Amino acid sequence: MSETLLLRVGFIVALGAALASCYSLSPLRGAEPQVGRQVAFDINDTGRVVLGGTVGPQITQIEGQLVEKDSAGYVLAVSAIRLIGGGQQVWAGERVRLESRFVGSAYERRFSPTRTIGLGVIGAGGIAAFVAGFSWATGGNDPFPMPGDTANTSVGRP
Repeated sequence: MSETLLLRVGFIVALGAALASCYSLSPLRGAEPQVGRQVAFDINDTGRVVLGGTVGPQITQIEGQLVEKDSAGYVLAVSAIRLIGGGQQVWAGERVRLESRFVGSAYERRFSPTRTIGLGVIGAGGIAAFVAGFSWATGGNDPFPMPGDTANTSVGRP
């Protein structure tokens, strides 16, 4: 594989990782969460007490896809629960009903261009450094020459 091809493949992998992982929770200031969106709700003390038997007493935030909403509350397909001590539990889409009175703040998961660019630059820089180091370690020769390619091979003494 040539350095150029290795760089391109690495860049594509870094870009894919950046695009897949650069989301953040943004507060919904005065707006109502929309059905079908990925949302999170801070749970107040009343909610912790009432939901303790269902999701655990140490819950501070619940995140998932909003499946349904009405005047009384929300139904979430839960993907994660954040705990008071800082831990997190991953869920597999189990549905939980939240009454509006249990919810403090609401957030929506949104794409973050700033984080994406930052992660992409860091990833691309890391890959470039790897390729440069790899090139230095192999003396500038292609470590994976194609059959019949003699341009980048060195001939040593027998």
